[in-house]
Formats: sequence, structure tokens, C-alpha cells
Amino acid sequence: MLNKKRFSQNVAFGLFRLFSLAVVLVLIYILGFIIVKGVGVIDWEFLTTAPTDGMTAGGVFPAIVGTLYLMIGSALFAFPVGVMSGIYMNEYAPKGWVVRFIRMMTNNLSGIPSIVFGLFGMSLFVNYLGFGDSILAGSLTLGLLSLPLVIRTTEEALKAIPDSMREGSRALGATKLQTIWHVILPMGMPNIITGLILALGRVSGETAPILFTCAAYFLPQLPGSVFDQCMALPYHLYVISTSGTDLDAQLPIAYGTALVLVVIILLVNLLANALRKYFEKKVKTN
Repeated sequence: MLNKKRFSQNVAFGLFRLFSLAVVLVLIYILGFIIVKGVGVIDWEFLTTAPTDGMTAGGVFPAIVGTLYLMIGSALFAFPVGVMSGIYMNEYAPKGWVVRFIRMMTNNLSGIPSIVFGLFGMSLFVNYLGFGDSILAGSLTLGLLSLPLVIRTTEEALKAIPDSMREGSRALGATKLQTIWHVILPMGMPNIITGLILALGRVSGETAPILFTCAAYFLPQLPGSVFDQCMALPYHLYVISTSGTDLDAQLPIAYGTALVLVVIILLVNLLANALRKYFEKKVKTN
């Protein structure tokens, strides 16, 4: 009987290792494919100049800047609203049908296709509020898209903190707000940062929402304000891969654009992981 259990356990662990290895190999293959196809066009000119000759030459600098603007703008909206919503749901809202209803609606919101968010953003931010096709409209739309993820990760991060930490803080005379600000949030911040990483990773590659709200086909100059349109790497990649008269010349640029986008996401993840480790170390020292 014991040998049978060990055999079953070894088979299960072997399958887990096999599936994990398969996922890693697929990821390595995808990254290797993009690197091999795109590294040949990456140089200083490609990273610092605008597209030329109908996007068959030049670089992607305006698209890089526009992507960073949209990522930062969406984070400035989604992170505070999402964190405060998660705090309310876990710390203030009475446990009952209200929280269950909010959680159900948040889950449904996270499952809505991104193109629907784009249509909503065009209707609300572009037309009704009068922002026009702009970085502001695109950032708010992407912020709405990532908001459910930030809310859920914040709520789960706060749930993982033992109630004894709250009770100990209150026993020392701290108010509920002081407890949340000085005890709960610092302890939950590493996991909250994880939610922000996932949200930024999602919005950085979205094409449909910015297609309706802010993305421009070609802008040689950088945007001057949040009410200007901008180029973005996902939309730029879509355009040069599907449009134009010389696709043979555009495809290497498309692969190079994809590689730049992947590198930007990697750098954002590294920065966010550094922040996560900083907060973890801060919690341990306190």
C-alpha cells in the first residue's frame, strides 16, 4: 500500500514538473522567436526616431513614449481607486450581500472583452465628457480595464493579514484608520504591488481600447498635453503588420516593435519587483 502511494505521488509530481517545463519551454520559444526576428532592426536610431517612408523605415520613439504615458496614466487612476475599493470591501463594508454583490460585479467586469471597454470609453470619455481622442481618455479607459484586477488583489492581500494584527493595534489605542494606514497597508503592500504589476502587464498590450480612444496611425511629433492623441506600440504593431504596400519591409519592423514592447514590460516588472522587495524588507525591519 505504501509503495502504491509513493508511486502515485511520484507520478503526480512528475506530471506537475512536465507541465511546468512545457509552459517554460513555450515561453522561451516565444521570446526566442521574437528576439531572433526583431533584434536585427534594433539600434539607437530605431529607438529614438519617428517612423518614415510610410512606416517602412525609421523608428518607434513616439510609440514608446505614448505607451509609457498610457501605462502611467492608467496606473494613476486604477491604483488609488482600486486600493481604496479593496480596503473598503475588506475593512469597512459589513460582511453580507453588499460585499458579495460588489465582488460578483467586479468579477463580471474583469471578464468583459477589452473592445467593449473601448466602446464604453469612446462613448463616455471621448464623446460625452468631451475629452476627444486623447491620452486622458485612453488612460481612463485602460484604468477601468485594469481596475477589477487591482481591487481583487488588494482585497486578497488584506485578507491574508491575521486579525490579531488589527486587534493588537486597536488595543494599543490606534484608530481603525491609523491601523489600516500604519499596520495593514504596509504588510499588504508587497501583494498589492503584485496586482499593479499584473494590471500594467495587461494594459501595456491592449489594442482595442486605445483604438477607440487615443491611438493615432502616425504622429511624428510627441504629444504636448493629456488632451493630445498619441501613438502606442500595440496599435503600431497592428498597423504595420496588417496595412501598407510593402509588408516584406514592414515585418522586420513589426518584430522589432514587438521586442521593444516585451522589453518595456520586462523593465516595468523588474521595477515593480524591486518595489515589492523594498516593502517586504521594510515590513520585516518594522
